[in-house]
Amino acid sequence: MTQTPVEEMSFEAAMAELETVVAKLESGDVALEESIALYERGAALKKHCEARLNAAEEKTSQITGDGTGTTPASYE
Repeated sequence: MTQTPVEEMSFEAAMAELETVVAKLESGDVALEESIALYERGAALKKHCEARLNAAEEKTSQITGDGTGTTPASYE
């Protein structure tokens, strides 16, 4: 687990760390205090990834111009 602030992480880095956090929690091989810290970090990483995905979706909708995320027929 890195100590990089979540808000500074790329989507890919945050997702990779989130996968690591989940694997550690699922293994059950961590102490209670570490589990709590991992859960908190995981929650922050999940929130960050969701925000990045939402921003990308909004940008895609703006590019396509119709707000649905689909490509207008004139671009096909």
